Order: sequence, then structure tokens, then C-alpha cells
Amino acid sequence: MKLETLLTEQRNPASAGIDRMSTFEMLRVMNAEDAKVAGAVGAALPRIAEALDRIAAAMQTGARLFYAGAGTSGRLGVLDASECPPTFNVPPDLVTGFLAGGDGALRRSVEGAEDRPEQGAEDLEAYGFENGDVLVGIATSGRTPYVVGAMQRARALGGTVIALACTSGAEISNHADIAIEVLCGPEVITGSTRMKAGTATKMVLNMLSTGAMVKLGHVYGNLMVNVQQTNEKLRDRARRIVEQALEVSPEDARQLLMKASGEVKTAIAMHLLGVDAAAAREHLQSASGNLRKAVDSGSSDS
Repeated sequence: MKLETLLTEQRNPASAGIDRMSTFEMLRVMNAEDAKVAGAVGAALPRIAEALDRIAAAMQTGARLFYAGAGTSGRLGVLDASECPPTFNVPPDLVTGFLAGGDGALRRSVEGAEDRPEQGAEDLEAYGFENGDVLVGIATSGRTPYVVGAMQRARALGGTVIALACTSGAEISNHADIAIEVLCGPEVITGSTRMKAGTATKMVLNMLSTGAMVKLGHVYGNLMVNVQQTNEKLRDRARRIVEQALEVSPEDARQLLMKASGEVKTAIAMHLLGVDAAAAREHLQSASGNLRKAVDSGSSDS
């Protein structure tokens, strides 16, 4: 497919005269175009849901999630992956993002790196991709050679491959088990996919990683019960999570956390099941760490 035919390379008539607009009018156009992104993501929800279910099922067997991209796409993958450990207290290698040009490309563009499919394949293996793992190949243009190379190698290794593009009939979709194509239209600045396409990409990645963590039981209600208490803000959040989940006083929440050695899930399970910390941990272990399942199964046993 020729670059000039891609949706992400088309000119946007709404911004054709942007260099002559007032500041307010320029921002109004940008805002109006950004407002279209959520709808475009909404139209792709069936495929996003299919991808999420595959990711969660893989993680429940001990498999991992990888993101591969170039430029903005790669940086967004690395960003999403890097935020999973502090948010959900999961191992740092459960979600891994890598990009053309390596970590140095996070700050400075590495020209030509995205045109090397063999490097995408080599980088995938270097990060330890194995049979059963999941790769999300991210390319807003839908044709980045580096990403194609990583996807082809992932399939050869027995992994599940998901494509995320912002154009229809994307080349990377041909190399995927599940193809997500978010059609948010031409950019305000022609071809500048760090704008609408970048926003759409971040929204989808947020859905995939957050949804997987919900399904793994790291969220109870809408509370981050697997929060990692690495600073004062997060220690206070842990106390508030226990307080809100159980509708108890701040002091009662602090006491429960103290008895649970600071473990939020254990504190909540102790209170709801009426057991001590050791028994609460046993219930959680039997439910593979899923608080909702631990509480529901423990309540039905009593």
C-alpha cells in the first residue's frame, strides 16, 4: 500500500487554513478533531474486547504481554508497560514495551530504525518472547517494517499477535490473530500521528492493560487493591482504599492494614471473611490472588 493512500497521510479540510487562524480558532479545530477519537475507539470495541480476553487468558497461564512500535507508537507502548508495576504491583516483565532504535529512541528519534524488520524480530527475542506470550504490534500507519518483523517472529514462536493501527486495511493486520483498526481520520497537521492517532493508541493500550489487570483481580470494585506502597501518597491511598472498600473509619482501616502487614487485599479479606491474616492469605492464594473470587468463595463456604 502506497503511503499517500493511507488515512493517516490524508489532508484534513477542517485545518487547511490553520496557519492563518487565530489562536482560539486553531485550538477549537484541534479540540473538535480530538473529540472524534473516542467515537473511533468506540467503533473498534468489539476487536479490543477480543484482544483483551486473549491477553487476560494468556496472563492467567503465566504468559506475558509485549508492545512493539516505532516513534510515537513505540513510546506509547513503553509508557503503558512502565506504568503497570507501580499501579498494579505486578512484576516488571509482565508487560514489556520496546521500540525501534532502542531505549535511546524514547528521547531522540533514531532515523531509519523503523525500516528494519529483522531488527524488530531480533529485539523481540532479546526481550525473551516465548510460546504463549502476546505481542501487540503498534503502527498507526499500519505498515511499519520494524513492527511487521516483530509480529512475524512472534507468530513463528507460537505467540498470539494483535495489530493496532489507525488506518483501514492495514498491512500489520495481515500478520495478526486479532486486528484493531481505529479510524480517527486525517490529522490536524497532515501525517502528524502523534496527535489523534497517538491519542487513540494510548486509549486502546490503557484499555488492554487496565482491563487485563481487572480480570487478574488486581482491582476490587474500581479500587487499586494491589497498589504498591512505595511513598507516603500511596500509603495514604492504601488506607483510603481499605476505608472505602469496607466503609470503615480511617482508624479501623489503619488497624486492619497493620494486622495485614500493609497488604490491602489481605486487610479487606480479613474484614469481609471474619478471619485472621494467615487465613485471609490462604483464601487469596486459593483464588490466585483475585480478591473478588476469594471473598465470594470464602463467603459461600461459611
